[in-house]
Amino acid sequence: MDLLDYPESFISYSRFATLLANCAGESKYPLFALKYGIFQGTDVFGRLLYLFKNAETVGDSIHELTNYFHLHESSGRLSTAVEGHAAILSYEPALREGIPGRHAAELAVGIGKALLTMLLGAKWNPTGVHLRSGPGDTPDHYKRILGVAPQFNSVSNSWVFDAKLLDTPLSDSDPALHALMREHLEEMDDLSPRELPEYVRYLVKNFLPSGRANISQISSYMMLSSRTLQRYLSEERTSFQKLLDETRQSMAQRYLHESSISLTQLAGILGYSDLAAFSRAFQRWYGVSPRHWRKERGIRSTTRLSARRTHPPSWLK
Repeated sequence: MDLLDYPESFISYSRFATLLANCAGESKYPLFALKYGIFQGTDVFGRLLYLFKNAETVGDSIHELTNYFHLHESSGRLSTAVEGHAAILSYEPALREGIPGRHAAELAVGIGKALLTMLLGAKWNPTGVHLRSGPGDTPDHYKRILGVAPQFNSVSNSWVFDAKLLDTPLSDSDPALHALMREHLEEMDDLSPRELPEYVRYLVKNFLPSGRANISQISSYMMLSSRTLQRYLSEERTSFQKLLDETRQSMAQRYLHESSISLTQLAGILGYSDLAAFSRAFQRWYGVSPRHWRKERGIRSTTRLSARRTHPPSWLK
């Protein structure tokens, strides 16, 4: 399968780590993943970022990050510790046997720098950064990017900084928003895996007419990363693309039976860019055009019927 043709398809973290290594090789820039992590920055957390930004202190923010990180991704373990006067934020990627971990770890270190810089601003002054791997480039190149030369071949991939910084208050925090976001995440954490596909279908139906029914928008609404949502769906033996296709197919059939709207209007409701795109999809589903499908069944213009009301899961209310 060509992932460029199916951009919403699931890609494993091990394959992603291999892709980072290939990008470094093709670009002839060994620190590609490190720079890419800084480039991605905190945007990689999606709406989960609102929880971190609205905690009371930097320490509370990092605690929330480690507590709910599994909702963002399960391909690594994030942990924090305080040893003496030092605070340590560590990340360990979970990769298949034989997959090099340097690029995945450096990506996380880059994202970590962006996160801690956002939280601490000018106060961010790390005392060290550690990497389990050997150097991919000269220490000076690392220092120019990170502000400090890493200690290589360490026992962890981690940022080290003064533990007193954990008490730094976040001046722009909103306690009410923080409480609301935390409640939502706790409810997401309690969501039964078997309920997830049906809830995704519900969101797709509501997002389709606005053209926002893609995995990026849906996962952001759910405060998950796209990768995590795909992983959860994969565990239920389905995928976002399959749910999107099934929902569009079901809606198309119902509208053609029950509504007198034009095919162009229907294409818009289903989130297609134009009638031609909808017709191609319909031909793939049924082997005929939507106009011919309706004609075969003797369906003429009818009074539009109300769509069946669909309720969200009780935990979302």
